[in-house]
Amino acid sequence: MLVLALDTATTAVTAGVVELTPDAVVPRSVRVVDDPRKHAELLMPGVLGACADAGIALQEIDAVVVGTGPGPFTGLRVGMVTAAALGDALAVPVHGVCTLDAIAADATAPDTASLLVVTDARRREVYWAAYDGSGARVDGPHVESPAALVGRGLSVTAAAGGSAAGLGWPVREPAAPSPRGLVAAAAAAVRSGVDPGPLEPLYLRRPDAQEPGARKKVSAR
Repeated sequence: MLVLALDTATTAVTAGVVELTPDAVVPRSVRVVDDPRKHAELLMPGVLGACADAGIALQEIDAVVVGTGPGPFTGLRVGMVTAAALGDALAVPVHGVCTLDAIAADATAPDTASLLVVTDARRREVYWAAYDGSGARVDGPHVESPAALVGRGLSVTAAAGGSAAGLGWPVREPAAPSPRGLVAAAAAAVRSGVDPGPLEPLYLRRPDAQEPGARKKVSAR
């Protein structure tokens, strides 16, 4: 089974083709560009480039996996809307996975007792989630300041993600999700063949833009 993996929840614009077998997750191609301002411009060229690198046509994709955040509102929407449109055009299922879970899938190793995944949430805050040695999420995702996160005194042995440095834990790669990590996080659902249902973004907080309130009444003098 050939799976197209996408993520725009971090500063990285990620696309790749992964071969999912009954017992393995094998990367066929990877396209990653770190540019937080050009998610929309870079994603589809990355998708087409990843397919070309894998030696396949886009129409040969059997499923799509996309990171659903947490991430900034605008960037996150680019990946999810693109994934939904591709799924509709190709008539293939689209599976959403937590972006932090995808990073954990890459960072968890046989010697991992516990792991923290931390990414940039802007506004001097971070998104984070904690995982056990198997890579299963045990807490989060949450959004708060790095100081508040450190103050929790979490019992983890390592940290991964783009904002993991400087928190006091040993840092592991990757900083952003890879196509392999995205598909690994969704592997059980993709293999099951179950309808994944609608995509649900993990914003964790409201967007900066707000609808204007009702106009104040001006009393006549």
